[in-house]
Amino acid sequence: MDQDLVPLGEAIRRLRKARGLTQEDLSGLTELHRNHIGGIERGERNITIRTILALAQALEVRPADLLADYSL
Repeated sequence: MDQDLVPLGEAIRRLRKARGLTQEDLSGLTELHRNHIGGIERGERNITIRTILALAQALEVRPADLLADYSL
């Protein structure tokens, strides 16, 4: 787990659960493998901007909302 990636993963998990989605559901909406989503949520995967955009679209939020827990 990379501590720099944890806030992003926690935001994705929180938003996914708030929308009543499973990792499998989110996988279908983003075309990412369920295991990949699990790794993102655990802070194990350093993802691309393209993946952030796909997740934000699937979760119906702005990409910035996924990064809101980061401070300068």
